[in-house]
Amino acid sequence: MAQHPTEMLDVDSVPIAVRRRRGRAPGLVWLGGYRSDMLGTKAEQLDLWAAESGHACVRHDYSGHGESGGAFRDGTISRWLAESLAVFRQFTDGPQILVGSSMGAWIALRMVQELNRGSADDRVAGLVLIAPAPDFTVELMEPHLTDRHRRDLEQKGYFEEPSEYGPEPDLYTRALFEDGARNRVLTGLIETHCPVTVLQGMQDPDVPYAHALKLVDHLPAEDVTLTLIRDGDHRLSRPQDIALLRCAVADLATRAGSN
Repeated sequence: MAQHPTEMLDVDSVPIAVRRRRGRAPGLVWLGGYRSDMLGTKAEQLDLWAAESGHACVRHDYSGHGESGGAFRDGTISRWLAESLAVFRQFTDGPQILVGSSMGAWIALRMVQELNRGSADDRVAGLVLIAPAPDFTVELMEPHLTDRHRRDLEQKGYFEEPSEYGPEPDLYTRALFEDGARNRVLTGLIETHCPVTVLQGMQDPDVPYAHALKLVDHLPAEDVTLTLIRDGDHRLSRPQDIALLRCAVADLATRAGSN
């Protein structure tokens, strides 16, 4: 399938790379994970589903990721949230389904909060959250920081860890942790005003499935679906995982279209 040409959107003087497929509503908005880009397997498969079904699809790279400008070490949840909201407002029309993977699920939940600020916004027709990692800095990382991690954060402003997903080490900055604490969502009820589907692997080494259960506790009781995949890992990029993702998106799109 031919790639869409990359469009650039200036957000706070940083060029953000966007790929847009035009189509009918509800559209899809892809929100990738930490150090992931918009050409990964799930993003590509989502765009393929949109092509086959005639729906719109928008995806972008956060600053410091993929084809976008900016330095990765300057990234924070607030910065990547602002970029995602700018892309949403510039490149989408009508109701949209936000599909967030790992950190992207945190971004998606914060987007809903910002879009609903003041009054409920009908632009978000649904959420699909894959291995969701909201509040991961506070909930999943801080309890396990070693003395070395804390010393490096204090003295250097960052620490590095070997990555299982690429040759370059993962980098985590003091600014990311401090900003993450200001963007916590697992502090009360998260009023999404739309249906939510969560896909979570039970063999996920990065985001324990107990974290997905905790997220569900913070979502409204109605219209939340949690699918636990017993042998699923963090990526959830196997053919059977992609099939589940496509079904989840198709279901929400059908429901949004009937409203």
